[in-house]
Amino acid sequence: MKKTTRREFLKTLGSTAASGMAMSMLSSCTSVGQTGWGERKQPNIIFIMTDDHASHALSCYGSKINKTPNLDRLAKEGMLFKNCFCTNSICAPCRAVILTGKYSHLNGVIDNRKRFDGTQQTFPKLLQKVGYETAMIGKWHLKSDPTGFDYWNVLPGQGTYYNPAMKEMGQRKKYTGYTTDIITDHCIKWLKERKAGKPFCLMYHHKAPHRRWEPGPKYLNMYDDVTMPEPDNLFDDYSNRGRAAREQDMSIEKTMDKRDLKLIPPGDLNPEQKKLWDAAYNPKNEAFEKANLQGRDLVRWKYQRYIKDYLRCIASVDDNVGRLLDFLDESGLTDNTIVFYTSDQGFYLGDHGWFDKRFMYEESLRMPLLARYPGKIKAGSVNDDIVLNLDFGPTFLDLAGVSKPPDMQGSSIRRLLRGRTPGNWRKSMYYRYYQYPAVHSVKRHYGVRTERYKLIHFYHDIDEWELYDLRKDPREMKNVYDDPAYADTVKQLKAELERLRKKYKDSD
Repeated sequence: MKKTTRREFLKTLGSTAASGMAMSMLSSCTSVGQTGWGERKQPNIIFIMTDDHASHALSCYGSKINKTPNLDRLAKEGMLFKNCFCTNSICAPCRAVILTGKYSHLNGVIDNRKRFDGTQQTFPKLLQKVGYETAMIGKWHLKSDPTGFDYWNVLPGQGTYYNPAMKEMGQRKKYTGYTTDIITDHCIKWLKERKAGKPFCLMYHHKAPHRRWEPGPKYLNMYDDVTMPEPDNLFDDYSNRGRAAREQDMSIEKTMDKRDLKLIPPGDLNPEQKKLWDAAYNPKNEAFEKANLQGRDLVRWKYQRYIKDYLRCIASVDDNVGRLLDFLDESGLTDNTIVFYTSDQGFYLGDHGWFDKRFMYEESLRMPLLARYPGKIKAGSVNDDIVLNLDFGPTFLDLAGVSKPPDMQGSSIRRLLRGRTPGNWRKSMYYRYYQYPAVHSVKRHYGVRTERYKLIHFYHDIDEWELYDLRKDPREMKNVYDDPAYADTVKQLKAELERLRKKYKDSD
């Protein structure tokens, strides 16, 4: 009988840093093979996620209102996904979907009020079993403490933009400074101090640009001399739509308060920060009071105040992503580190007169997704396939050489990253939103989206259907559900919707 060499033995088990780790893997229930790139060396993984960063506020996605040079670098040196979508457009549910690879009704976090059960299976726990050192730094927002991480340091709840408290391995600590900078400081510190020789997975998660859009000191006056172009449907009257669009409470006109509009400052500033804040905002606020604006002029002023602050927060995110990419270059980590950038969902930038997310309409359904891995992902490549946040966990496992557990519902996008779309890749996606009645009053709904069409069913306190032909009506301004010309399309989409509900075990 031919004797198996140590090298062949380790190759059979999968790529590991040492034989001791390989032996420990024998007793693990996790199935391990080659990495997703057909190599023995497991890649490092950095997963950067912001909160509420709409893809149409990245210049690599064609933004007309801001520039994001460091994020654009990821697109230029890697792949940009044009059709990445979330399964439930609200913060905590998206995070739970990513961790578990399961829809909200199965992972237990259907809305922001639910507590994440940290005892359940997650992709970081599975990566730990094959030798990865794992870390979670920044916004967590799942009520329970993180599990599956060798190190964690997270914002309690939503966190604050200035002088944040953070919970580090169970201990609460207070920091002075701007939160976007502080989160990046902790990430770079952890990268410097991590265990040598082990692959790592770092979840680097920002609070920004979440409401209330409080800019860092460096950018308090950014865009002061600019008038931002307005979306063409800023004054949408919701004709040709149903009750859900008309009865929401997330409009720039009616919903924003004085704190959103910086007519009063944040309450967590220290004296030096308060001085900078007053110098930036007080003159503008005095001019606003004197103007005594009414009607559409007032809405236009609110839009300008909102969108500039939102983009100022993104400018700090872009700077800090640049800091991290520079550190990878300087430390020699770039070539064996795959970097992903996304947001937990999209966001309305005055589209339909709104801010926030929740609806299945395009601006909040769509997520940015960028991925860079030098030498493995073709620089400047673009993917048009339908990708979901449900796919992120299975992808990270695949790249590390870990077989996806059968109860994970997403699919690895590894082959898409190589420019090879599998013949059986999805042609439609399923969405469901639950949090009503609640803040912003977006009614419960579920739906299906294909390349061309979107069918939505609003339920619970109403029973209304909407259909949009995205090819003819990309801004979703006209519901054609009752148009006889679309009768066959409605029938086909309802059948597809039922198929997806059964596939994902959402039968209630």
